[in-house]
Amino acid sequence: MKSIFTLFIAFLTVTTFAQKDFQGKAIYMSKTTMDMSSFGGRGGGQMTEARKKEIADRMKSILEKTFILSFDKTSSIYKQDEQLASPTAGGGSGFMAMMAGSSVEYKNTKDLIALEETEFFGKKFLVSDKMETPKWELGSETKQIGNYTCFKATLMQDADPTDWTNMRRRGNDEDKKGEAKKDSSNVVKVSEEFERPEQIEVVAWYTPQIPVNNGPGEHWGLPGLILEINSGRTTILCTEIILNPSEKEVIEAPSKGKEITREKYNETVKTKMEEMRQNFQGGRGSRGRN
Repeated sequence: MKSIFTLFIAFLTVTTFAQKDFQGKAIYMSKTTMDMSSFGGRGGGQMTEARKKEIADRMKSILEKTFILSFDKTSSIYKQDEQLASPTAGGGSGFMAMMAGSSVEYKNTKDLIALEETEFFGKKFLVSDKMETPKWELGSETKQIGNYTCFKATLMQDADPTDWTNMRRRGNDEDKKGEAKKDSSNVVKVSEEFERPEQIEVVAWYTPQIPVNNGPGEHWGLPGLILEINSGRTTILCTEIILNPSEKEVIEAPSKGKEITREKYNETVKTKMEEMRQNFQGGRGSRGRN
């Protein structure tokens, strides 16, 4: 009886994905943890637990988001759920404003086209990426996510130089100095106070039951839809899948914004972040001289 049921499910799966106008929608929850030791300047003393909680609460709208992946057999659109998106906590200036812009990420895994329509400090960009097939290491470990059996895959990749969530304070006590020394071959100095890993491990869980070469954000390249990603301090987990929804979205490449390569865009972001850091330190130094 069980084998008959399995064959029936397999038949439905093949039939579903054989449809010419097949489309699916996956809902993902993204959550990023923060290293609270990164807050507070050198020599400024320990931050109180109450202050840490206040900062964490203000950052919640940035660190916890809901995204929608609309996909067909070869292409996808990934963007934040507009209904659940909220104004950035803490006002519209400084660092918070930098993170406030939303984005639309498009991938075509057949033609190897990746574009991101994004906003940074009030300016719109159309960022193009090189799409090279990721060198995933496929494992045999499995786990269940909802109704889908998922397989594990791992990948070492260069850390995004603009991803501030992976930055950490450089050690200023003996234990942290030892840790920093041990990891010195795999970290990049960002400033006198901060560093970031040079590479990070990405762990993906994909299901062959949905045989599309796609996943959330920039992630793709596995023989099945990626339902979970663990990368650095960020976890992206699929909470709902709808195959052939009644209301289908037009999946097409975005076209708005100044055209720029990913490399040039990262340089722009890093330059602005450095300007902000220097302005912040200059303001803090001025206050200290008064």
